[in-house]
Amino acid sequence: MTKKLLALVIVSLALAACEPASTENNSNANSNTRPNNPTASTPAPVSPDPSPSVKPQLKAGDKVKVTLNGSVNDATVVSVDEKSGKVTVKFEGQKEEKTVSITDITRN
Repeated sequence: MTKKLLALVIVSLALAACEPASTENNSNANSNTRPNNPTASTPAPVSPDPSPSVKPQLKAGDKVKVTLNGSVNDATVVSVDEKSGKVTVKFEGQKEEKTVSITDITRN
């Protein structure tokens, strides 16, 4: 009889541990979203494009420095895709072109 009672207690505890937590004590979860709550703040609008002062204005033929694998290399801009934020560059002394992020480029 003791074995059955012990097994029943273990099964009950295992089932209780698997059940999701109740939301009865979560009465303040949406308190900041009420329209009449004076402490609720409106999030600042997010601009999809960086400001023009941050984004370098590049064009084909510009001499730039590219940070690649931790080292800075001289390169020439071949093309710029501002929508995707990618720039195709040709490194000095190499024949192939490489596409890098616009954030990895600094102007000379």
